[in-house]
Amino acid sequence: MSNQTHRLKDGGRIDRGAALGFTFNGKSYQGYQGDTLASALLANGVHFVARSWKYHRPRGIVTAGVEEPNALVQLETGAYTVPNARATEIELYQGLNATSVNASPSIENDRMAVNQLFARFIPAGFYYKTFKWPRSWWGKYEEVIREAAGFGKAPTALDPDRYEKTYAHCDVLVAGAGPAGLAAAWVAASSGARVVLVDDQPELGGSLLSGPAMIDGLPAAAWVAKITDDLRRLPEVTILSRSTVFGYQEHNLLTVTQRLSEHLPLAARGAVRERLWKVRAKHVILATGAHERPIVFGNNDLPGIMLASAVSTYIHRYGVLPGRKAVIFTNNDDAYQTALDLKANGAEVTVVDPRPAGNSSLPATARRQGINIVNDAVVVTASGSRHVKMVEVARHQDGVPGQFITSLACDLLGVSGGWNPVIHLFAQSGGKAHWSNEKACFVPGSAMQKETSAGAANGDFSLSGALRDGALAAQQAIVAVGLKPIVLPSWKVVELSEAAIMPLWLVGDRKQVGRGPKQFVDYQNDVSAADIYLAAREGYHSVEHVKRYTALGFGTDQGKLGNINGMAILAEVLGKTIPQTGTTTFRPNYTPVTFGTVAGRELGEFLTPIRKTCIHPWHQEQGALFEDVGNWKRPWYYPRGKEDLHAAVARECLAARNSVGILDASTLGKIDVQGPDAVTLLNWMYTNPWNKLEVGKCRYGLMLDENGMVFDDGVTVRLGEQHFLMSTTTGGAARVLDWMERWLQTEWPHLKVNLTSVTDHFATFAVVGPNARRVLQKVCKDIDFSNEKFPFMSFREGSINSVFTRIMRISFSGELSYEVNVPANMGRAIWDAIIEAGKEFDITPYGTETMHVLRAEKGYIIVGQDTDGSVTPFDLGMGGLVAKSKDFLGKRSLIRSDTARSDRKQLVGLLSEDKDVVLPEGSQILAEPSNEPIADMIGHVTSSYFSPILQRSIAFALIKGGLGKMGQEVSIPLANGRNLAAKISSLVFYDAEGVRQHVE
Repeated sequence: MSNQTHRLKDGGRIDRGAALGFTFNGKSYQGYQGDTLASALLANGVHFVARSWKYHRPRGIVTAGVEEPNALVQLETGAYTVPNARATEIELYQGLNATSVNASPSIENDRMAVNQLFARFIPAGFYYKTFKWPRSWWGKYEEVIREAAGFGKAPTALDPDRYEKTYAHCDVLVAGAGPAGLAAAWVAASSGARVVLVDDQPELGGSLLSGPAMIDGLPAAAWVAKITDDLRRLPEVTILSRSTVFGYQEHNLLTVTQRLSEHLPLAARGAVRERLWKVRAKHVILATGAHERPIVFGNNDLPGIMLASAVSTYIHRYGVLPGRKAVIFTNNDDAYQTALDLKANGAEVTVVDPRPAGNSSLPATARRQGINIVNDAVVVTASGSRHVKMVEVARHQDGVPGQFITSLACDLLGVSGGWNPVIHLFAQSGGKAHWSNEKACFVPGSAMQKETSAGAANGDFSLSGALRDGALAAQQAIVAVGLKPIVLPSWKVVELSEAAIMPLWLVGDRKQVGRGPKQFVDYQNDVSAADIYLAAREGYHSVEHVKRYTALGFGTDQGKLGNINGMAILAEVLGKTIPQTGTTTFRPNYTPVTFGTVAGRELGEFLTPIRKTCIHPWHQEQGALFEDVGNWKRPWYYPRGKEDLHAAVARECLAARNSVGILDASTLGKIDVQGPDAVTLLNWMYTNPWNKLEVGKCRYGLMLDENGMVFDDGVTVRLGEQHFLMSTTTGGAARVLDWMERWLQTEWPHLKVNLTSVTDHFATFAVVGPNARRVLQKVCKDIDFSNEKFPFMSFREGSINSVFTRIMRISFSGELSYEVNVPANMGRAIWDAIIEAGKEFDITPYGTETMHVLRAEKGYIIVGQDTDGSVTPFDLGMGGLVAKSKDFLGKRSLIRSDTARSDRKQLVGLLSEDKDVVLPEGSQILAEPSNEPIADMIGHVTSSYFSPILQRSIAFALIKGGLGKMGQEVSIPLANGRNLAAKISSLVFYDAEGVRQHVE
């Protein structure tokens, strides 16, 4: 185990009494409780932690937060592995195991590092221009590309952890717990508001924990502790630490991922790893801070080159001195604090600043402390192999480097090019950012939702400004939600004078931008300044096009460090201003979110709800095999002995045709429709009229969408003058109810009608076959089942074993058939009674496969199988159901030229030449046999079965102009190369006269 060579003797917020062992790339190291993996590696003198994506250049830790582009690791192994985790965010725990990604066989001996030798041949967009010839080699190219693409490796084992989702409402949500966020939360909570405070760090405080600031005479950390205690004592405050607001949706809905146990050793983790919060806030305060910008110069990607603020963070929060001979390259005053921090901890420091010498607070203090400052100068290039060793400094003249000044040996280069407010959530909320020339960054414009940006997120980078901004934002939120404002506190801090920033995007001779050392804009994707120049030369002038051509802003950091520099360089190339060039789109997620968090508990068998009918246990007892229909488990078939599917279905079909069968149809959608305008609604919903349907009668209806395409079908019964019971397909129940509610709420809110789903309220059993009447007469004595008293397409109400029963005489099989509806909680008892009554007729339960065969023999369609969203009633040969005397949804679309074409695909029957061959569903249909790889398809098979009663195969097909091609022969190419002939026929294969469903 190595020594912590760069750990300070004291200081930091780590627990030095809790040493933790961990491994990185197979080597053992030690850190402390409170470290991140990045800080622990730096404490052990490890800067070289990664290889870049394209060139496989050595890369080191650049930042201390979520914007880290380089230090990606594969965390843990097996089922617990996490690809592309940022070392700057991983809290150290005992036994942590991490490895570098994008390096093989090791980071030191990465075989793909050879790409550095060919860098000039793989610039931006090279993948669009190569691998095209010879065409036959593409398979080999693809293997190499897939091997080289990406960073880490996704786990192959099932995730053993559990994830949860929860929902919350609040008056004020504060995103970020730095100085502005804490001030806002304290003021809002003190007014009695319900506050949710979200921060991605394990402890609150943000930037206050990374510097020597004083507030009200207290060290910043002590002030943070006081405010935190105040907040925790208030019952209406919810603090979510280790949590990130990653999305801002409409109506002030924010999505938050809370990491509950990732900071613990694997063996000690709790039951829930992460929780997804969906928070609806009356008002939102965005105190998300700012990201420091790097500066683009030669070899600016070497390990040991870090953001200046990150250096201060490692010193103050983690007690780590990243380097002992440091250079700070800055165009603003803030980085002088880093120089002071380094100096105070024994490092030798030189500051390089392109601005002339000034007397603002921090530079003056640095000068008094004896820190060497080189003004009017820039770092032109850095040198070193796997760690920065030296920088070259040149005079800064008219925005470009001038005369060479000196070379400075160093083991650390801290860089600061200014600050970018974190406006991601603001942009996601619909707000538009605008460019501030004074601050050289994009700042929030007018809010589009009930939101206020505060502090650094609003472009105010001073501590006093952040505290003031946060308090004022909270006061605004309090008033907005209807609470009484309070007297705002006046937290006192030392005011610092500050010289203006000098915008500095790219250092170097523009004419030589592609000829010297690489000048990286996007570290993760190896996008250099030369790549942006190349994109502009090749005609990519839109920033969004440049992003996609160069990969600028792709990857896990989403351009948090590089995008503004990239936009500024593009603006310069195009001769435009930065506002004219614009920004790329800020999309969720702000930081990567695990699939587990999004999925929650909806995994495996819980991916979708499993719905079972009240007869499900009986089906299981009979050995039924099930299939999923919508969310329902429906019996597929009931094998007896060694029967396979085909034998069982043949037996079930013949039983229904020759005696009696019973089907559990409880899954059919049932919607109760009541109200004075119920008939009006049904007339709009269905293609056929409903005004004259008598009470006690049933009617089949087709439902269309706005495009005139069949949407659903089913039988509706009229229970009373203003009362209907509508049935839908099993899978379409929820969709149809949503569809009807949508029209009622948006277009016809004046209609007085109520819709209620009663699918689960009633159990439905179809008793089918020549003996169906005899079976039901044995159990239901108070209904006359004769044809005269109980005609087809009507219903009667009675009782079975004193249980209310509604029986409908409808048929989906072509046989004498009744649908028995009883309250679901009595369903099993009534089912058992019917089974008992049917024993003398050898009553046979049948499943969905038999149901399909029976309905296909009679030519009945199934919406969603024989239709596909592009089929009209006329295509189905069901034009007789389309009323001419009334309007309905989709009617006008039926008169379009396209829906009136004679060559539309139309539903017809198919009889294969070989009676024993069941055509594969989905098979393509040709006008004539062809063995060509490309042929003109005229249709496809939608349903196909073997008919036991007909002793031959039957099929439905959608064929162009099929209704006019009866008797014509077509060809179906099979997978074995055979072309099977089939004849177009009527859809009705059995009992074309329809006498069986009217049998006495």
